[in-house]
Formats: sequence, C-alpha cells, structure tokens
Amino acid sequence: MSAPIAPDDIVRSEEEAQGNSRPPLLMLDPLEAFLDAHGIGSGAIGAAPIGDGHSNVTYLLQRGADSVVLRRPPRPPLPPSAHDVLREARLLRALWDTPARVPRVLAVCDDESTIGAPFYLMEYIEGEVIVASVPPALDTPPERALIGRELIDALVEIHGVDWRAAGLDGFGKPTGYLERQVRRFLGLWDLNKTREIPAVEGVARWLTENMPESGEATIVHGDFRLGNTIYAKDAPARLAAVLDWEMATIGDPLADIGYLCMMWSDPGDSVSGMRAALGGVTQAEGFPTRAELIARYEERSGRSMRDIRWYTTLALWKSVVFMEGNYKRAIAGTTDDPYLKQFGEGVLELARQAELVAHGE
Repeated sequence: MSAPIAPDDIVRSEEEAQGNSRPPLLMLDPLEAFLDAHGIGSGAIGAAPIGDGHSNVTYLLQRGADSVVLRRPPRPPLPPSAHDVLREARLLRALWDTPARVPRVLAVCDDESTIGAPFYLMEYIEGEVIVASVPPALDTPPERALIGRELIDALVEIHGVDWRAAGLDGFGKPTGYLERQVRRFLGLWDLNKTREIPAVEGVARWLTENMPESGEATIVHGDFRLGNTIYAKDAPARLAAVLDWEMATIGDPLADIGYLCMMWSDPGDSVSGMRAALGGVTQAEGFPTRAELIARYEERSGRSMRDIRWYTTLALWKSVVFMEGNYKRAIAGTTDDPYLKQFGEGVLELARQAELVAHGE
C-alpha cells in the first residue's frame, strides 16, 4: 500500500515549487547533491512513496544500482514535538548494534533548506509488509503461527535492550511515563479535535483513576503492529525489521502490548474502521489469538500481564487523539491521503471502543 502522488509533491528545485500552493515533499536537484556528497548512487533519482502514508512521509529512492529509503515529516502544520525524524534516526543508529531488528541509517540531514524539511536515509530491506493479506509463501496456518511468534519475539528483543548502554540517556524519561501519556494526549486532543467527543474526556478520567504502577522502563516503540514490520519473502517466516519508530521513547513496555492487542483481530471479532484496515488479516487460521500473544510475551519477558486491559484502553484512547489530528490535516488539505479524509466516523468508533474496553465490555 502506497500513498498517492500529487502533482506538487516532487519538484526539481525551489524555483519550480514557487507557483504551488503547498510546499513540496521532495526537491530532486538538492537531494541529488546530498546523495553525491554521501556516495549514494549516481545520476537521476527515481522516487516513489511507500508505506501507508498516514504519518511521516516515506519514499523509495532508486539511483543507478542503489535503492535507499528516505523519511521526512509531512507538510505543516504539525503538532508540537510530532514527526521528529531526526530523533527517529538517532534511535535507529543506537539500536543498530543491539538484538533489535532495525534498518541501518545511511545519512541524516538536519538542513531544512535541502528538500524543505529534515530527513534521513536508511537501507532498503527486501521483504513483505503484511497489512491486508499474507504473501503466498507464508500463507499457511503453520507459517501464520510463526509470523505471530516472530512478532512477539522481536518486541521482547526491543524491550530487552539496555537503552543506557546504547547511548539513549535523555531520549525519554524513565519514570512517570503513564501519567505523561495521559496528560500529553489530553493536550494534543485540545490541538487536534475538530468536534466535541465526550468519550475522550471520560476515558481519560478512567485511565487516571485506574492507572497501574509501571515496572522497569525500557525502549517503547509506540506503534508496534504487524503492518509496521517487514518479513522475509520466503518460508519459514522471519521478521527482518521493525519500522516506523517516530513514536518511540523510554517508558512502560506494556504500552506496546496494549497497542498490539488493539490492532490484532481474533476470529469472530467485529472488524471495522482502523482495525479493518490494519488488523483484520490476523483472523485467518493459524494466527495466534490476542490471549496467545499476551501469554508468549509474558513467558518470554517475565512481565505480568494482569493490567493489560488498562494498557489496551490507553492505546485505543491515544489512537482517537492521534487519528483526529490526521483527520484534521486531511480536511485542511495538507495531505492527499484518501484514507484519512474518510476517517471522521472512524474516530467516533474508536472512542466508543475505548469506552467499552475500559469498562470490561
């Protein structure tokens, strides 16, 4: 799945962009000079968007025999501290020599004048991103089961990284994570909302009143789901890399499990809205259930799962706030993503789901 290309997305130069109503996403002439300076390919650049396109912008660049991936923020306006690709690149570099499965960062550019925003380049990893279907080589019950096990094992590896030894002091605050999450997303709601949704404030009160005590802090991915990973093309199923680290921080690792549970559909679940787009595939025979994922994580990590309902509610509630922000960008015309433009009703459905999970329904 890829985002569409609008006529003003890619230009040769700043002069070519001057007649457009929006800033471009790529400027090829200065980008070619940057690639030359870092010894990445030669000649003209071929650029195509890859990924869902719902948050940071990701392009596959092909230049001669070289293929690399570019990550940059979406067009402004952006919420404070959101879409920080330089922070994301720092984390990926820190994780490269750890068991965490991440792509290698090749170059980082903090000069916004190059393409109009900061960006970084990382290696292109061949493989399959599993969103709406499973690739044929992995589409059997035993391989689907292995896909689920690999997903949990990769998350346990991330949570097991010694983040201080990896040079990530200051990347996040290791204490007070859950309190900050609720407070921060309430603030983001004030910025993102396009209408009043009473369930948002109601679930926030429930989260505050029922907040569990966090264990030892770890790296938290923040958007950990099947669609943010790449699997090798051939059986047996092997998770090659975890992608989309823009939400990562230091905090409570169970937040990742709660989010994964929100995005994972069991057989018999009613699948609609965001879960239909990002999680319905896991209803196929062989995929582990949410309970089996939770049990494997508990066994592999040694962490108790007694408060998983709270963490799943948190994930649903945060997604309401986050997706309302993306919906606001869509109706303001700063993104051409048709998925986001149709998500107005989906935000309301997520808010209802958050209420139901919070109250054990």
